[in-house]
Amino acid sequence: MDKITDDILELIAAYTTGEIGADEFRTLTSWIEESEENRRAFKSYLYAYKTWQKAGFEDNLDKGASWDRLISRLEKPFEPVQVHKQPVDHPGKPRFISRYIKYAAVAVILLLLSIGFIFKESIFNGSSVKDTEMVTPITSGGNKAVLTLEDGEDIVLEEGRPYTTGKAKSNGKRLVYREGASVSEAETVYNYLTVPRGGQFYVQLSDSTGIWLNSETRIKYPVSFAEGRPREVELVYGEAYFEVSPAARHDDTPFRVHTREQVVEVLGTEFNIKGYREEGRVLTTLVAGKVSVSNGALTRTIFPGQQSVVEDGKETLEVTAANVTNEIAWKHGEFRFEDMRLEAMLRILSRWYDLEVKFDDAGKRDMIFSGVLKRSESVTVLLEKIERVGGVSFQIKD
Repeated sequence: MDKITDDILELIAAYTTGEIGADEFRTLTSWIEESEENRRAFKSYLYAYKTWQKAGFEDNLDKGASWDRLISRLEKPFEPVQVHKQPVDHPGKPRFISRYIKYAAVAVILLLLSIGFIFKESIFNGSSVKDTEMVTPITSGGNKAVLTLEDGEDIVLEEGRPYTTGKAKSNGKRLVYREGASVSEAETVYNYLTVPRGGQFYVQLSDSTGIWLNSETRIKYPVSFAEGRPREVELVYGEAYFEVSPAARHDDTPFRVHTREQVVEVLGTEFNIKGYREEGRVLTTLVAGKVSVSNGALTRTIFPGQQSVVEDGKETLEVTAANVTNEIAWKHGEFRFEDMRLEAMLRILSRWYDLEVKFDDAGKRDMIFSGVLKRSESVTVLLEKIERVGGVSFQIKD
């Protein structure tokens, strides 16, 4: 989406104050319908304006249709809520006040959006935000993992500590296994790669399959795959992105990923599996190709843009549409949150920054946030952005 022009901002402000004319409304509608990104941006602007209303300016605004009605309409094909061919004059309300409100609406929308978050709650409650109490500087995560060899020996992999054997080598950022001939099933031995909280790592298996591991993740895999047998690995827990080497390069043997509740089978594709133990479910999101997902009771095929959901202890297997960009943002160095509860958001952040989170006010757990943040940012900067929006404060303690 290109930068929002001043003309579009003024149309949005006119819409929110009920002063938009028929021609202006058609222009705004055309812009919204140009792309899904424009539609989301317009929705975010309305949320920002609603926040401004609740900051204490509500008495100065035209009432019009309720905000709940406005927001609900955004989920449907766009329709006018209130259209006037000419600006509406309101008895007893000087014209310059209405114009001031419209331009102030543009200013406050820009201010709120520049923070990087849209917070959809009654957040301005008159309380001041506490300064974050810093005790020990907390940096973002980095490349680190523990390799467990077939004999049980643990090897720490991290930047500045290269590791090399006859079967694999690591530069501290990635672990690459030597491509070679398959072995018999009896000769198959396994390694584990464990990424701690505050870490990430990449491993390339002996069949050239690439796997990106997120924080707090463990995977089990053979050093060399068995000849004529399916290529099988196990995601013990956590989250991993797979770029599978095509079956055609390996005598058409399929690639299977086992988790605690499901088996994913592919011939060559890209997908993400998230199966953190505390979340009680396994999500498989397909980026390219086609995969089969089975939980023992049911088997479903999913296609690009879809996600399967397998709940712990249940025999259900649901397939839904997925926001692939959000699901794999971690692989590209971002956090992407969309309508996410604060508790869930902080759980994700805690893995990357190796934090434990405690809520002094349990009611804050259900606050809803949307936003995009860089994983390379300091957690202090990130928390300050959330605090700046209001309604919540943080203290960091040893």
